[in-house]
Amino acid sequence: MGSVHHRTATVGGQEIFYREAGPADAPAIVLLHGYPTSSFMFRDLIPLLAGDYHVIAPDHLGFGHSAAPSVEEFTYTFDALAGLTSGLLEHLGLDRYALYVQDYGAPIGWRLALEHPERISALVTQNGNGYEDGFVESFWSDVWAYGANPGPDTEPAVRAALSLDAIRWQYVHGVPDPSLVSPDTWEHDFALVSREGNDEIQLALFRDYRNNRPLYPLLHAFLRTGDVPVLAVWGRNDEIFGPAGARAFARDAEDAEVHLVDGGHFLLESHLDVVAGHLRGFLGRVLGPAGSLTPRSRPR
Repeated sequence: MGSVHHRTATVGGQEIFYREAGPADAPAIVLLHGYPTSSFMFRDLIPLLAGDYHVIAPDHLGFGHSAAPSVEEFTYTFDALAGLTSGLLEHLGLDRYALYVQDYGAPIGWRLALEHPERISALVTQNGNGYEDGFVESFWSDVWAYGANPGPDTEPAVRAALSLDAIRWQYVHGVPDPSLVSPDTWEHDFALVSREGNDEIQLALFRDYRNNRPLYPLLHAFLRTGDVPVLAVWGRNDEIFGPAGARAFARDAEDAEVHLVDGGHFLLESHLDVVAGHLRGFLGRVLGPAGSLTPRSRPR
């Protein structure tokens, strides 16, 4: 297992934190985290990949150890977060990479793929939605209501998602043995979300989430025509993005590999070895060996 470096870069005037590991000349994989966490969610996965791949895992602006300017200083949208991520990867000289996306990382990753499809060697989605099929209505109805009409009638329901209980729920729901999930996860995330002004950052992104949905048809066209290998490894018990969202990738991505695992939204916390096994097998089949930036021919 390789050493993991903890670094920052200035992108668009903002300090972006990222974890980096593995040989610089190996095939690259970029790990994009979800809400309400950070690259911390990949802390145990990165060393399992670093022997064969160049791994980059940034914290989105407003999350983790990246800068968190106030909403008066920065307009938080998924377009803006994707722009910063793209800028970081260009700063690092990455012009070809696989993407691993989860939750918020998905709409950020889809924007990267649509902006520069030639740079994407493979897509891995772990409970990272790209289809209307994936939305669990009981969770998302409050988000849609808030996005359509933000105000005192709709805000309390989504503000509740910032609570410790709600963040803990994201980690343990759907996990057959919740004792496998460390309390450090939700305590860590809650502390960062509770920083002064961070609630307004998160509310801004809740409001903007509905603007991710128009990207889906563009993503589907990219999957049909881009010949990019796809792996969907998904917690089948996720009550945020349901398993239909994983199966849907097989509609558009030829030879999409779909695995439904008996877990929840943050699958790495309870099924790290299972996810890593599927991921390493997939990457081994579709990417060239360490030292090569040329993807192998896709299996047929």
